[in-house]
Amino acid sequence: MITRITTPYSYSTAVVAGDYVFLGLHRGFGESFTQQIHEAFRFLKDTLNEVNVPLENIVKVNVYLKNIADLPEMERVFMEYFEKDKFPARMTTTTEFIDTDCLMMIDGIAYKD
Repeated sequence: MITRITTPYSYSTAVVAGDYVFLGLHRGFGESFTQQIHEAFRFLKDTLNEVNVPLENIVKVNVYLKNIADLPEMERVFMEYFEKDKFPARMTTTTEFIDTDCLMMIDGIAYKD
């Protein structure tokens, strides 16, 4: 069985397929990178709560940064949301976004146990 958390756009916020939750783009809003990444994590938690999966069950994330200079702050914030030695596998890259105010996005995969 496949379950989708849909959006009004052409993507789903999450798709549950078997034991895995595939997370679509999550971004935050705010003036600063720090505001945006904390809000993105809040949205991730909200999405995962809809399918009864805790944040710590994220096994893989892709983080897209507008500015590579935000990498140290991203690292610091990740330490707030995941226990030491229990981080998800991660790929971080830089990109331009369609929304000019967007400074970062996260997508990933969580395990539904």
